[in-house]
Amino acid sequence: MNCLQYLSSLRSCAVQFHDFKCNPRKTLPCSVNMMGGISSGDAPRSLAVKATSGSTSSAKKNDSESEGKKSEIYSHNMTEAMGAVLTYRHDLGMNYNFIGPDLIVGSCLQSPEDVDKLRKIGVKTIFCLQQDPDLEYFGVDIGAIQDYAKECGDIEHIRARIRDFDAFDLRMRLPAVLSKLYKAINRNGGVTYIHCTAGLGRAPAVAMAYMFWVQGYKLSDAHTELLSKRSCFPKLEAIKNATADILTDLKKVAVTLTWEDNKCSSVEVSGLDIGWGQRMPLKFDKEHGLWKLQRELPEGRYEYKYIVDGEWTYNEYELVTTPNKDGHVNNFIHVVNSDPTSGYGAVRKRLTSDDPDLTNEERMKIRQFLESCPDEEE
Repeated sequence: MNCLQYLSSLRSCAVQFHDFKCNPRKTLPCSVNMMGGISSGDAPRSLAVKATSGSTSSAKKNDSESEGKKSEIYSHNMTEAMGAVLTYRHDLGMNYNFIGPDLIVGSCLQSPEDVDKLRKIGVKTIFCLQQDPDLEYFGVDIGAIQDYAKECGDIEHIRARIRDFDAFDLRMRLPAVLSKLYKAINRNGGVTYIHCTAGLGRAPAVAMAYMFWVQGYKLSDAHTELLSKRSCFPKLEAIKNATADILTDLKKVAVTLTWEDNKCSSVEVSGLDIGWGQRMPLKFDKEHGLWKLQRELPEGRYEYKYIVDGEWTYNEYELVTTPNKDGHVNNFIHVVNSDPTSGYGAVRKRLTSDDPDLTNEERMKIRQFLESCPDEEE
């Protein structure tokens, strides 16, 4: 049983699902930016952020030209996906900042030698948010790093994977990831080093959620404190929605997408809750002569696009986003629980507002969840 399954079984309240139908009527061929899909809550803004090494860097110059090119490509993709000008230089080595006396946010470890650098500043837990493709891209041998940390005996290396450049995956993974982090900090004490690849998105978001859920900060105060120590771009909407998810029992709504076209051979959807790098097929309903996808989604706003016979397209008769800087347009839906008796709507509205805070009771519920959530495998 994973963390979110446990959350759903934690309470005995009945969950009522509501149907939301979209009926596409017309295809409009267009190109799509595969790194696109920026929600209104995290609209692009002008923000130059650089992750380069300073006094706390570990220089690594082998194959610097190749790493420099990879860093350039990674920074470009990160800027496109995150909606802010972000720069990461892997060739300059590990970089980090103390957010508090016992909490550090930084970039990825690149070799076992970086473990020793962290041990010297009192780190007891290395908390890695990278997925395997992130490590493979820059040629990081995670096995060697883990083995060396284990040999040291005084530092623990933990992995809690979150997909890069994906605010929805961040939202869905935060409860399980924070549970693992919370237990590790309580178990190991000392200083905790939270890192993703560049230390600009996933890692600061996880640190902010910890400050908000556990350390008693208002979210806006945690954000201000974090940015005063490290230039970064955490996805605030993901943290807000993850908070509301825990306190509303991850209530979901049934959504039905339909595509009315009996002449095409395949219809898929991208975006939605799976990200722009993934696709889901719609099934053809012979009886009604349309393609259909049924899915249960947490409340929130979702952007998506159809792929009909391999062509990316949006539907002009559904809700559409305003064109981005490249002129691309997506469809979107708002998924809302319409049950007036649950009381969850008011909770979610408050927790996803501009400046949310938690009551003492809510923070206690979150802490109890973090303590009792079953551990997931690394």
